[in-house]
Amino acid sequence: MWLDFSAIDGALSLLGSSWTAWAVVPLGLMIGLVFGAIPGMQTSMAMAIFLPATLYMDFLSAMLFLTSIFTGGGFGGGISSILLGIPGTSTAVATTFDGWPMTQKGQHNEALGAALFSSCAGMLFSYILLFLTIGFLASFVLNFGPLEMLMVALWGVTLIGILGGASFSKGLLAGLFGLLLGTIGTSPIGITRGTMGIPDLLDGIPVVPAMLGLFAVSELIGLTQRDYIVGAEGARKLSFRRIIAGFGMAMRYPVILLQGSVMGALIGAIPGVGSSVSNLASYAEARRRDENPGSFGQGNPKGVVAAESANSSSEGGSMVTLLALGLPGGGGTAVMLAAFAAHNITGGPKFIRDQTDIVYAIILGNLAQAFFLMFLGLFTIHFISALVKVPIRYLTAAVLVMSVTGAYALTGSMLGPYVLVAFGALGWIMRRFDYSIPAMVVGLLMGSLCDTNLVYVYQISGGDWHYLFERPLALALAVLLLICVAVVPALRWLKETRRQAGASNAG
Repeated sequence: MWLDFSAIDGALSLLGSSWTAWAVVPLGLMIGLVFGAIPGMQTSMAMAIFLPATLYMDFLSAMLFLTSIFTGGGFGGGISSILLGIPGTSTAVATTFDGWPMTQKGQHNEALGAALFSSCAGMLFSYILLFLTIGFLASFVLNFGPLEMLMVALWGVTLIGILGGASFSKGLLAGLFGLLLGTIGTSPIGITRGTMGIPDLLDGIPVVPAMLGLFAVSELIGLTQRDYIVGAEGARKLSFRRIIAGFGMAMRYPVILLQGSVMGALIGAIPGVGSSVSNLASYAEARRRDENPGSFGQGNPKGVVAAESANSSSEGGSMVTLLALGLPGGGGTAVMLAAFAAHNITGGPKFIRDQTDIVYAIILGNLAQAFFLMFLGLFTIHFISALVKVPIRYLTAAVLVMSVTGAYALTGSMLGPYVLVAFGALGWIMRRFDYSIPAMVVGLLMGSLCDTNLVYVYQISGGDWHYLFERPLALALAVLLLICVAVVPALRWLKETRRQAGASNAG
């Protein structure tokens, strides 16, 4: 275990002597909550917008300000997932699966409470783990080369077979189609693919507008047939007591909380993967291990707990690569890396060795943010949950305007709104024929990652497939991939065959 007690003492002195380091935390959390809760307004966008303000802060205050936006956005993305069925961020996709059905049942208060507690618990766990094991985790992540990254990405896509509902084949097909769309644009070796002569697609399909179209527009078409999100008037009431009851609901599943926190921390430490995969992986594992997997997707609070605990714990994991290796794990940590550069600091082993007290101060400051978020989020979501009282005709118009505005803001051109509409129509068709939209999104998110690492693997191995046997970790991941693709469907088929045989014998 890697602990430097003199550096810890120095970190406590730094935090205790600087009031500005704490003054910026509540502000950052509120910014993150607001940006995360609005579909299309990514947390990394909020961090980038407020990055210039950090130039007037000392390095510790700047990092705590940016990480507090990161923290608030991590939970904020789950708010719209639960209340609108639209992930505020790509990291909150799995929260939608059971959070939205809970809202439709009138359990929005409990869902928000469970999500908040799970987020805070996952974040707390990940930073405690980071505090205790940053040295070991940094060396472990160094073992991940392009082949391991490719296997992790492909494994993430195969999870859609589990997430895709009753039809494994439809889930897999949707995921592979998303994976194919994710390769549109300029390849890592400079070849243009699938752009249809449209210059704006040279950088690929913008993922966030596509995700907004698949989730938001297609869902809004169905919502127009209702007057309110929650049909029963009594169920639309806001209850502080029921939000608190959601805390207790989450605490009833400590194994799922721990599982999600561990998976999130480990997956979050892998650059380029992070919480986009960890929340899906945790959800899939919770569903696989449950006695009644069919209840997932129907409003099972276990799904919310699994997704949110992993989503938030991956934040601590992503900080491993930033602090220990100087590599950004995603958009949010990329902005933090820019803050490093702005303060003439380079992350990596040298940073940990020479400025250990600041490393510990950042980690301890983020531990405190978990408690700040618990109290600030508790009072904030009580007011945000008033969305269920808004008539659908107003809510639909507002969400469409925000989605189109967000899509345009992200791309800086009409490409964003065009992609939003196109994928909205595609999402409506997929819903009608029972193809998995989450599977499509996962494939789209993983497309570029698979493409890039596949090229790297080919360049390193020279096309020799025996290279796989030289990488034990990659081989283990490949076996896991085969299990997901072959063994799980076979077991499903066997179980269904036995069920039908039992039904015919009983008849």
